[in-house]
Amino acid sequence: MSHPVVVLVASMSGVAEMVADQVADKLNETGYKARVVRMEKATQKMLDARDTYVVCSSTYGTGEVPDNGKEFYGLLTRERPDLSSVRYGVIALGSMDYPQTFCGGGKAFDATFAELGAKRLVDRMEHDAKSGVYPEEAALDWIDGWVEALSKEMAC
Repeated sequence: MSHPVVVLVASMSGVAEMVADQVADKLNETGYKARVVRMEKATQKMLDARDTYVVCSSTYGTGEVPDNGKEFYGLLTRERPDLSSVRYGVIALGSMDYPQTFCGGGKAFDATFAELGAKRLVDRMEHDAKSGVYPEEAALDWIDGWVEALSKEMAC
Protein backbone atom coordinates (compact mmCIF):
# COMPACT_ATOMS: atom_id res chain seq x y z
CA MET A 1 0.00 0.00 0.00
CA SER A 2 2.20 2.78 1.41
CA HIS A 3 -0.32 5.43 0.35
CA PRO A 4 0.43 8.69 2.21
CA VAL A 5 -2.03 9.91 4.82
CA VAL A 6 -1.55 13.22 6.62
CA VAL A 7 -3.11 13.44 10.07
CA LEU A 8 -3.75 17.15 10.67
CA VAL A 9 -4.07 18.15 14.33
CA ALA A 10 -5.72 21.13 15.98
CA SER A 11 -5.35 20.86 19.75
CA MET A 12 -5.28 23.09 22.82
CA SER A 13 -4.63 20.65 25.66
CA GLY A 14 -2.80 17.91 23.74
CA VAL A 15 -5.62 15.35 23.76
CA ALA A 16 -6.23 15.65 20.00
CA GLU A 17 -2.48 15.34 19.44
CA MET A 18 -2.34 12.14 21.49
CA VAL A 19 -5.31 10.76 19.52
CA ALA A 20 -3.66 11.74 16.22
CA ASP A 21 -0.41 10.02 17.17
CA GLN A 22 -2.23 6.77 17.95
CA VAL A 23 -4.28 7.00 14.74
CA ALA A 24 -1.09 7.55 12.72
CA ASP A 25 0.56 4.56 14.41
CA LYS A 26 -2.43 2.38 13.52
CA LEU A 27 -2.43 3.65 9.92
CA ASN A 28 1.28 2.83 9.64
CA GLU A 29 0.65 -0.66 11.07
CA THR A 30 -2.07 -1.11 8.44
CA GLY A 31 0.40 -0.36 5.66
CA TYR A 32 -0.29 3.32 5.04
CA LYS A 33 2.43 5.94 5.25
CA ALA A 34 0.98 8.25 7.90
CA ARG A 35 2.50 11.36 9.40
CA VAL A 36 1.12 13.80 11.94
CA VAL A 37 1.24 17.51 11.11
CA ARG A 38 0.24 20.09 13.71
CA MET A 39 -1.95 22.63 11.95
CA GLU A 40 0.31 25.59 12.68
CA LYS A 41 2.76 23.86 10.32
CA ALA A 42 0.17 23.07 7.61
CA THR A 43 0.58 24.97 4.33
CA GLN A 44 -1.20 25.66 1.06
CA LYS A 45 1.58 23.73 -0.70
CA MET A 46 0.75 20.69 1.41
CA LEU A 47 -2.88 20.87 0.27
CA ASP A 48 -1.75 21.15 -3.34
CA ALA A 49 -0.07 17.75 -2.93
CA ARG A 50 -3.61 16.25 -2.99
CA ASP A 51 -2.91 13.85 -0.17
CA THR A 52 -5.41 11.93 1.91
CA TYR A 53 -6.16 13.54 5.27
CA VAL A 54 -7.52 12.71 8.68
CA VAL A 55 -8.38 15.90 10.55
CA CYS A 56 -8.25 15.52 14.32
CA SER A 57 -9.60 18.60 16.07
CA SER A 58 -10.64 19.45 19.57
CA THR A 59 -13.05 22.31 20.22
CA TYR A 60 -12.19 25.45 22.11
CA GLY A 61 -14.14 28.28 23.68
CA THR A 62 -17.55 28.72 22.12
CA GLY A 63 -17.24 25.94 19.54
CA GLU A 64 -14.13 27.32 17.89
CA VAL A 65 -11.18 25.78 16.11
CA PRO A 66 -8.21 25.51 18.54
CA ASP A 67 -5.65 28.31 18.38
CA ASN A 68 -3.04 26.28 16.49
CA GLY A 69 -5.61 25.50 13.76
CA LYS A 70 -7.00 29.01 13.25
CA GLU A 71 -4.46 30.13 10.66
CA PHE A 72 -4.90 26.95 8.59
CA TYR A 73 -8.70 27.18 8.87
CA GLY A 74 -8.46 30.83 7.77
CA LEU A 75 -6.33 29.80 4.79
CA LEU A 76 -8.99 27.27 3.74
CA THR A 77 -11.86 29.74 4.05
CA ARG A 78 -9.96 32.69 2.48
CA GLU A 79 -8.04 31.00 -0.33
CA ARG A 80 -10.72 28.36 -1.03
CA PRO A 81 -8.37 25.82 -2.66
CA ASP A 82 -9.86 23.15 -4.92
CA LEU A 83 -9.86 19.97 -2.84
CA SER A 84 -11.81 17.85 -5.33
CA SER A 85 -9.01 15.27 -5.50
CA VAL A 86 -8.65 15.06 -1.70
CA ARG A 87 -10.09 12.23 0.43
CA TYR A 88 -10.54 12.83 4.13
CA GLY A 89 -12.06 11.95 7.46
CA VAL A 90 -12.65 13.94 10.64
CA ILE A 91 -12.18 13.07 14.29
CA ALA A 92 -14.02 15.76 16.27
CA LEU A 93 -13.51 16.06 20.01
CA GLY A 94 -15.80 17.98 22.35
CA SER A 95 -17.95 17.88 25.45
CA MET A 96 -21.72 17.58 25.67
CA ASP A 97 -21.45 19.92 28.65
CA TYR A 98 -21.68 22.46 25.81
CA PRO A 99 -24.36 20.97 23.53
CA GLN A 100 -24.71 24.11 21.36
CA THR A 101 -21.04 23.99 20.39
CA PHE A 102 -20.34 20.26 20.71
CA CYS A 103 -17.43 19.22 18.46
CA GLY A 104 -17.48 22.65 16.80
CA GLY A 105 -13.82 22.57 15.77
CA GLY A 106 -14.11 19.27 13.91
CA LYS A 107 -17.49 20.21 12.43
CA ALA A 108 -15.99 23.43 11.04
CA PHE A 109 -13.15 21.57 9.31
CA ASP A 110 -15.53 18.90 8.01
CA ALA A 111 -17.91 21.48 6.50
CA THR A 112 -15.05 23.45 4.93
CA PHE A 113 -13.32 20.42 3.39
CA ALA A 114 -16.70 19.33 1.94
CA GLU A 115 -17.46 22.83 0.59
CA LEU A 116 -14.08 22.84 -1.16
CA GLY A 117 -14.91 19.57 -2.93
CA ALA A 118 -13.04 17.01 -0.81
CA LYS A 119 -14.56 13.55 -0.50
CA ARG A 120 -15.41 12.42 3.04
CA LEU A 121 -14.89 8.66 3.22
CA VAL A 122 -17.05 7.93 6.29
CA ASP A 123 -19.19 9.92 8.73
CA ARG A 124 -17.36 12.27 11.07
CA MET A 125 -16.42 10.75 14.41
CA GLU A 126 -17.70 12.85 17.32
CA HIS A 127 -16.37 12.10 20.78
CA ASP A 128 -17.90 13.39 24.00
CA ALA A 129 -15.28 13.90 26.73
CA LYS A 130 -17.93 12.91 29.29
CA SER A 131 -18.84 9.62 27.57
CA GLY A 132 -16.59 7.40 29.68
CA VAL A 133 -14.82 6.16 26.53
CA TYR A 134 -11.26 7.29 25.96
CA PRO A 135 -11.02 9.40 22.80
CA GLU A 136 -8.09 7.38 21.44
CA GLU A 137 -10.10 4.13 21.83
CA ALA A 138 -13.05 5.62 19.95
CA ALA A 139 -10.72 6.95 17.26
CA LEU A 140 -8.95 3.62 16.80
CA ASP A 141 -12.34 1.91 16.34
CA TRP A 142 -13.43 4.61 13.87
CA ILE A 143 -10.21 4.48 11.84
CA ASP A 144 -10.86 0.82 10.99
CA GLY A 145 -13.98 1.78 9.01
CA TRP A 146 -12.16 4.75 7.47
CA VAL A 147 -9.30 2.49 6.30
CA GLU A 148 -11.80 0.07 4.80
CA ALA A 149 -13.49 2.93 2.91
CA LEU A 150 -10.11 4.28 1.73
CA SER A 151 -9.08 0.82 0.50
CA LYS A 152 -12.31 0.52 -1.51
CA GLU A 153 -11.84 4.06 -2.88
CA MET A 154 -8.27 3.32 -3.99
CA ALA A 155 -9.35 0.08 -5.68
CA CYS A 156 -11.67 2.05 -7.99
